[in-house]
This record gives sequence, structure tokens and C-alpha cells, in this order.
Amino acid sequence: MNSNRFTRILIMICMLAVLLCAACSKSPVNGSETKFSESLLITESKQEIELPEITIVETVPSPTPTPTPEPQHILVSFTGDCTLAEAVAWNGSPDGFDAVVNGDYTYCFKNCAELFNNDDMTLVNFEGTITNATSYKVKEYVFGAPQEYTQMLTFAGIDAVNLANNHSADYYEQGLTDTENAMDSVGIKWSNQYSVATYEVRGVKIGMCGIDMVDGDTAATAHPLIDQLKEQGCNIIIVSCHWGIEKDYSPRDDQVITAHDLIDYGADIVVGHHPHRLQPIEKYNGKYIFYSLSNFCFGGNTGLSDPDSAIIQCEFIMDETNTYCVDYRLNVIPYSQTSKRPGNDYCPKPYEWGSEDYYRVMNRLNWAQEDE
Repeated sequence: MNSNRFTRILIMICMLAVLLCAACSKSPVNGSETKFSESLLITESKQEIELPEITIVETVPSPTPTPTPEPQHILVSFTGDCTLAEAVAWNGSPDGFDAVVNGDYTYCFKNCAELFNNDDMTLVNFEGTITNATSYKVKEYVFGAPQEYTQMLTFAGIDAVNLANNHSADYYEQGLTDTENAMDSVGIKWSNQYSVATYEVRGVKIGMCGIDMVDGDTAATAHPLIDQLKEQGCNIIIVSCHWGIEKDYSPRDDQVITAHDLIDYGADIVVGHHPHRLQPIEKYNGKYIFYSLSNFCFGGNTGLSDPDSAIIQCEFIMDETNTYCVDYRLNVIPYSQTSKRPGNDYCPKPYEWGSEDYYRVMNRLNWAQEDE
């Protein structure tokens, strides 16, 4: 074999070897070479992408809006005289208050407790004392009850009492102080011609004070008390008035003049008692006056010459900021002071709707539900 032929064969072998090597590089032997190739491709691809500039914007949270208060509707129940005691002169009588109640503190108000417990506040005229004092005034009727009798009030859902009346000092100053302390001990608010009281419901502050015209108070007596309630930020102001003449069915001129003065001075409602009879409701300058709600649960007499009574519920409708009343709605519920006749069992019950008794109460109050 000559040298030229050998050279050509050698060149051909080399070319064949190159082709085989190239083919091997395109045929993966295992997954690692594939991964490596893909990695290279991905890296090259990433190098070709231009990332946009990132701008960091600082966000300021929006302030939480202050909720707008909803106008409140505050429901307050009113009744007349509540005397949870029998007259000293009748102590031990089998028909007297103590004997009939016989330690059952749920008895007297069982027919209205649900009503009182479901309103926003219940205010009554508490005519008498809660005291252990033994010295009392010489008068025809003297009323004193033990501390345990406050349980009748708390069971009934009575939240506040007026003590501006002609029986709150039957046991002198000691009896009045004892009564105030007794009310404080069970969380019942009290007010009179010397002190005011406040009671708050859903952010609405109710203020209370009273006058005793039987013992000489006048509208002027209430003016500084109303001023106090205004200064304390009260949104509703209630003035209780013990006034008038017993057994009258109509208010006297001094009651009317006083009531108008109190409304003009800032009272939202005036609630009267003492005549032991119902007297008409008056609407004066858009506000209500109850001249007399008579008795309600009255332990002072074993018999009743006129059992008619009533619970009046007033719905105070507040303005949009709950600062003052813009309207008033009444619901009159005729009641009897006793569940049986004749006599007095000290357990008030409602008159049947539409009955003769029901409409007699409405007529005496000069009221019809259609008036609302």
C-alpha cells in the first residue's frame, strides 16, 4: 500500500470519528446532560429579559369614619302613688297590707312586672318610708315599712322613685334618710325637692326632680333643680309634682300655672299625684302634663272608693344626635288598684280592653289612643 492511499484511509477514519462524536453529543446518555443543557438555555433566556424598575409606594390607611348615632326611642313608664305599708293606726288588721302580702314580695306587682321590666325606665311616686325608726309625726296616716319591702320594687323592675311628697317625712328626717339609703342599697334612683337623680339609657341621660306643693313648694323650688339637670347634660328632664286637692277629678288653677311654668323652664314632662283620683292629660307646647295618676298599689286604705288608675308609657323620641327630644308618644293602660271588689287586695290589674271600666279611665284622662 502506497503512502497516498494510506493517507486517504486515515483521513476517512478521522472524519468518521468526528461524525460519531457529534452524534453522541446530541444523544443524551442520562438525564444530567439534559438538565444541564436546559439550565444553559434557561440561563441564556433569563439574561435576555429586562426587569422593570419597581417603585415602592407608601400607602396611608384611610381613617375609620365615626359612626353616626341612631336616634334613640326611650320608653319610660309612669304610675301614681305607691304606698307599700299600712297606716300605723291599722297595724295588725287582718285586711291590712302586711297581712295580705304576708311576706310575698312578688305579689303586689305581679300583673305589671313584665311591663315594667321590659321598658327602659319605670318611675313611681313612693309615698311612705322605709325605716326602722319608731318616732313619727302625729297625723291621721303614717306609713312606714321594713327594709325587706324594697324587694317588691326590684322584683317589679321599678328603677326610680319620687320622694317629694307629704309622707316621705312621716318618721321625721331620720325616716327620710333611711328611705333614701334603702333605695340606694338596691340600686333604685330617688329624687325629691332637695336632690336630683339621673338614669342613663343607651347614652341618653334622664334627669329627675320633684316638688311637694302640699307642703308649700312652688315652681320656683324646681328651677334650681332643673338647672342642675341641665348642667349635668340631661337629655330628658322629668319633674314629679305632689299637688292638688284630694278627690278632685280636675286640676286646680295653681297646678296648671305651675305645670306650664315647669315646661317653659325646661321640663320635658310633668307627672302629678296626690289627689287619689285620675285627672286629665294635657299637651302644652308640644309636651305632656299628667295632672294626676291617682293611686297605683296603695296600702294606705283597706277599701277604695274609686279604684281607677293607669300606667302611662311615654316614648321619648330623640333627635339625630340624641341631645334632645323631638317628639313624644303616649300609651295609656287603664288599671284597677285592686284585683277584687269590694275592698283592696293591693294587687293592681289591667282593665279589660273595651270594657266599661277601660273607657271610664280613658274619659277621666281625656285621652284616646287615636290621639297619638
